[in-house]
Amino acid sequence: MPPRKRRSYTAEYKVEAAHRVIDSDRTIAEVARELGIDPGMLSVWVKDERRRVVAAEVVGDTPLEPAERAELLRLRRQVGELEKDNAFLVKASAYFAAMQKPPRGSS
Repeated sequence: MPPRKRRSYTAEYKVEAAHRVIDSDRTIAEVARELGIDPGMLSVWVKDERRRVVAAEVVGDTPLEPAERAELLRLRRQVGELEKDNAFLVKASAYFAAMQKPPRGSS
């Protein structure tokens, strides 16, 4: 059997996966199978998210609705893409600026 690949998950992914269980009548095993992750790991994420929801309710905060969470994830992805685009543009403009300078000793 090949060695397992270790994966890391973003906080957003963990919360979204947990809410696939919390917001539906589906079991942890069903959602874990759908996502291709370990059910024990998903179980921990669900417990953590339920604790966060209860803690927020204690101080009067309401958790995000599924539609609000989806919009937040979409916006975060969009910001990530824009940051990648900006990094590329910075590198490209530095490259082209360097190409505009005459070689040393040529003037």
